[in-house]
Amino acid sequence: MLLNISSLLAQQVWSDHSRLLPDKLRGVPTAILIIHAPTPVYPEPNTDTIDYPGKYIWKHQTTVSSKQDLTVIEAGSYIWVGDKGWIANIHMDNAGFAQRFKCPGGILKKGWSYTFFKNWRYGDVIYAGDALWFVFAKDKRGKLYKGIAVVETEGILKTKNN
Repeated sequence: MLLNISSLLAQQVWSDHSRLLPDKLRGVPTAILIIHAPTPVYPEPNTDTIDYPGKYIWKHQTTVSSKQDLTVIEAGSYIWVGDKGWIANIHMDNAGFAQRFKCPGGILKKGWSYTFFKNWRYGDVIYAGDALWFVFAKDKRGKLYKGIAVVETEGILKTKNN
């Protein structure tokens, strides 16, 4: 029963498997730049299991900017899950975005950058995966724009060579 519900949810998010993007992200003009750094992200042993439970941690940050003033209406991510494709993951409203990205009022000011410094994945098992981050925002006239970017998380421990 749970498998069937999971399949239905995956179809609602990403119904056209001949297309790369989930349904919600198609057909909206892009005007927001999202950068993940570093990417790919390699896991390392976790030394702060109080704030970030788990043996391993994938440390990266996510920065958002725009060439025009825009008000964020929502942001979040999808994760790629095997043959199911894109599955909804993190969801933030304007206030959640404003808090995590240190962006007063959730307003992207032209030429400014806003960063979620500890956008970290953590857990007890090392595995690779991809996350598709998105931001939706509107201009003063109400026109909707998006930004998208993939962050790759790898399944091998960080070394000096990676």
